[in-house]
Amino acid sequence: MSLLQQSHRISQDLTKRTDQPASLDFDDIQHFLMSRPPARAARYEFLAFRSGVGGRAWLTGLIDKVGTASAVGSSLLDSRWVTVGFTWNGLRALGGAEASLATFPEEFRQGMAARAGVLGTTGANHPDHWVGGLASTNLHAIAILFARDVAERERCRQEHANYLKQCDGVEVLSALDLEAIPPFDYAHEHFGYRDRLSQSVIEGTGVEPTPGSGPPIKPGEFFLGYPDEEGPAAGLPQPEILSRNGSYVAYLRMQEHVGAFRDFLRAHGETLEQQELIAAKLMGRWRSGAPLVLAPDKDDPKLGADSQRNNDFNYGNTDPYGYGCPLGAHIRRMNPRDTAVNMNRRKMIRRGGTYGPPLPEGIPDDGIERGIAAFVGCASLVRQFEFAMNVWANDPNFHELGNERDPIFGTQDGTFDMTIPNRPIRKKIKGLPAFTTIRGGAYFFLPGIKALRYLASLSDGL
Repeated sequence: MSLLQQSHRISQDLTKRTDQPASLDFDDIQHFLMSRPPARAARYEFLAFRSGVGGRAWLTGLIDKVGTASAVGSSLLDSRWVTVGFTWNGLRALGGAEASLATFPEEFRQGMAARAGVLGTTGANHPDHWVGGLASTNLHAIAILFARDVAERERCRQEHANYLKQCDGVEVLSALDLEAIPPFDYAHEHFGYRDRLSQSVIEGTGVEPTPGSGPPIKPGEFFLGYPDEEGPAAGLPQPEILSRNGSYVAYLRMQEHVGAFRDFLRAHGETLEQQELIAAKLMGRWRSGAPLVLAPDKDDPKLGADSQRNNDFNYGNTDPYGYGCPLGAHIRRMNPRDTAVNMNRRKMIRRGGTYGPPLPEGIPDDGIERGIAAFVGCASLVRQFEFAMNVWANDPNFHELGNERDPIFGTQDGTFDMTIPNRPIRKKIKGLPAFTTIRGGAYFFLPGIKALRYLASLSDGL
């Protein structure tokens, strides 16, 4: 099944949903976190509003193009695959009242760049080095334009560029073009790992979780105005029309140093088999997607491709000491499963894709930037996204490891290690290099459709 077919099938699942408790308002929720559109290409445009009038005019003309959860799966040809979001400064630029703006949580008001100390984005990952104006207070909005292929993306880009000429005071700070990496029969990133294997399922969508994914999560963990895992929604931004059916989204642009990664594997493995085992130990899965917990000794591509089996495992009983999947491996840190408490309140929804051309095997690093541009959706940035960054990704003592960070995603500066348990002697890699660098990030609020119309109706000073 191709990636395009997979995405369309997932979208169709929403059109076949069954009624469940706390049913979601599919006509009001933007599609972005609910389902992936059938797209192999996308363009992210980061915008500044030099005037509230211009910003509201831009939004007014775009609302009817924003895809909803109910519409995105209705037709492969006619679905509207546009998503819009705003920073806190963007809501202010549109004319949001100060009393309303003050009801948003502190971390969103401050923005991602100001939270570097909490997130652990230090050194090369610090906002001082970010590109595209993403650390600027002038970043007000994002427009995500999805397309089935590159040619369609270019048409969307030109159409939006022509539209922006009609909106005085709206400027593009920067843009990023994304494209899936061939082969297209499964999702993967530049290091070669199969992607999108572990996804949260939202209660009320009618979608059945794959084995090992856990039960559906209360919708209030992702969308404002619904019950979460602890009960009815509380403390929502005001007015209610602005917050209901909205979500917070953390955006990260992460460069992948593919040449350095391959050099590292060659330096630590004499044979191709040894190199692939090290790559699997760093991630916690073989590049095929097969988890080390279920395939500890050699790769099993059939397992990796089987969505009914490749996520059906835990750690506490099957691999408590990390002889299969190391305690510090990427997937074990970012989803501790049964070895952590309160996991349902930590779940997030991840979206995004790859940018930059793939680096062919055997070719040294060409100096071209390539990586992942990801969005993490949640109802609480501090409880979900920031906790994951602070504790799971960057706490050196996670699982009492002592001096380790996430080997793939964590902030690495050459001073942290990676432990690979083994019998009778464990292996410790000293001074792990950085395989990724955060090139930018931001916090956005994705309002519901009614909230978009409310924002478009504002006026300066109100």
